[in-house]
Amino acid sequence: MDLRADHRQTQTLSPRLQHAVRLLQMSSLDFAAMLRDTLGRNPFLEVDEADGSEPEPAMGPLAPGEVAPAAAAGDAEPPLGAEIDAAGPPDDGGDRDLWNAESSGPRRAEDGEVSALDLMAVETSLTAHLHGQLNVLPLSARDLALARTIVESLDDDGYLRTPLEELQEVAALDPAVESQEMLIALKRVQSLDPAGVAARSVGECLLLQLPAIDCPDMRGLARSIITDHLAALAARDVSGLARQLGEPPARVEAVCDRIRRLDPRPGWRFGASQVAYVVPDVIVKKIRGEWKVQLNPAIVPKVRLNQVYANLFQRHRTSGNAEMSAHLQEARWTLRNVEQRFSTILDVAEAIVRRQHNFLDYGAMAMKPLGLKEIADEVGIHESTVSRVTNNKYMATPVGVLELKYFFSRAMISANGSACSGSAIRGLIKDIIEAESPDAPLSDAEITRQLAQQGLVVARRTVTKYRQMLKIDAVERRRRVA
Repeated sequence: MDLRADHRQTQTLSPRLQHAVRLLQMSSLDFAAMLRDTLGRNPFLEVDEADGSEPEPAMGPLAPGEVAPAAAAGDAEPPLGAEIDAAGPPDDGGDRDLWNAESSGPRRAEDGEVSALDLMAVETSLTAHLHGQLNVLPLSARDLALARTIVESLDDDGYLRTPLEELQEVAALDPAVESQEMLIALKRVQSLDPAGVAARSVGECLLLQLPAIDCPDMRGLARSIITDHLAALAARDVSGLARQLGEPPARVEAVCDRIRRLDPRPGWRFGASQVAYVVPDVIVKKIRGEWKVQLNPAIVPKVRLNQVYANLFQRHRTSGNAEMSAHLQEARWTLRNVEQRFSTILDVAEAIVRRQHNFLDYGAMAMKPLGLKEIADEVGIHESTVSRVTNNKYMATPVGVLELKYFFSRAMISANGSACSGSAIRGLIKDIIEAESPDAPLSDAEITRQLAQQGLVVARRTVTKYRQMLKIDAVERRRRVA
């Protein structure tokens, strides 16, 4: 047993650096949520309303064609209830009258016209739509209860995923519900609008919509395809269907096209769907012949240090105020790291645009090979930092909103020795497929040969991978019968 002193160098992350790394790798949505949480619990942070106007939401997307006002890094979204605080203390005596006046009828403008907001259609849920139809049917209380049980069991797609046997127990009627009663109630709900609702499978949903096909012969062939050959329909195997049904391929193709116009998810027509919009972190525009990058003002928070509170705390600091001291330190770190986050994102985006400006001018075929190390060396940061910056960060360009990682791809050497990026090859594959004949689509092997003729030696499995990344169907599903 002995004691020894070893000297070694190790790299550790300070709490401030760990906090900066966490902020940097967050998406805009997570970052805004974190900042709102920090504003709610840290007394030293406040909303910056120095301009006197209502601050924009931290995650509000820019409307098409809208030019957002300039915003500096260091601003933030107002906390919930800021408008109430600004309006002063509430008047208990007048709140009830004001509430009744606003809710008793349509709001009218000063000239007596009904407000445009009151003329907007209110979205109706699927269950409300179905209950409204059931209420006007001449049904007994028992039949109405069974139908409502089925309606309340439908999912967002409009399907009935729960077995009827379980719904019999859920109904809990006296006398007990029989299976035949439940089946009649199901058929009754299936007869309501929209067609295909309360189906228990995709095939049943399509069969319920067949009355929409006017031609009896086409309707009969469609019924046969849906009932016995649904897998072949999904695979777009028109030739195989024609052989099995003994029908001309052109007629089978026409019936399949008509079936595809039916709605496999009738429930999606009702209610507001939750769409997660991508909010770009940076915006790229061409100004006077040069591509310029700017931060999206909609994601730049408007937050600042409450200097009054900070000065009071500094003057009256005592040893027992460790918690408040931690809040003040957190507030200062947050402001510095917020500024550093947006500064780093902007620097990386500008470096990417300088390298890939030909892509913005000429499209995917002009994309250059690009690695994280090239951007890291140009900006003066580590490769891991570039990786964090480009993860879940988006750039709004004239060709669409693209993730920053989209601009990175490894180099692929062509036959003449020049380097070509994977993104450029994917763009070329897309162009080749778009130019193919619908009657004779190209297989992955044929696409590989066409690329080789243009001097790009790419393996067939690579072509298959790129085609799948482009979400393009295989050759069998792209074939059309003339």
